[in-house]
Amino acid sequence: MTVEIKRRESGELLLRFEGVSLLGAYLNHYELAGADFRGADLRGAHFEGTDLTGADLRGADLQGASFKAAMLRGADLTGADLNGAAFGDDFVGNAA
Repeated sequence: MTVEIKRRESGELLLRFEGVSLLGAYLNHYELAGADFRGADLRGAHFEGTDLTGADLRGADLQGASFKAAMLRGADLTGADLNGAAFGDDFVGNAA
């Protein structure tokens, strides 16, 4: 389990939540572009209106998570469990 939040020399934030449990977390309208959620437990989490552009969600447990109006362009969902996840009609996608 790894939690790391720091600013790179370029000014970009590094957001790493690898393998952590954020069960049912409310992460609505956050800027989480490029965040690393590999293997995280995000069951029932709320990402409404959240920018997850380029996020790494490989192997994450996203059962019942809500991604309504979330931006997932370039996000990697390989091996993620999306059973019961909600994306809504306003899905902005092209996730891997």
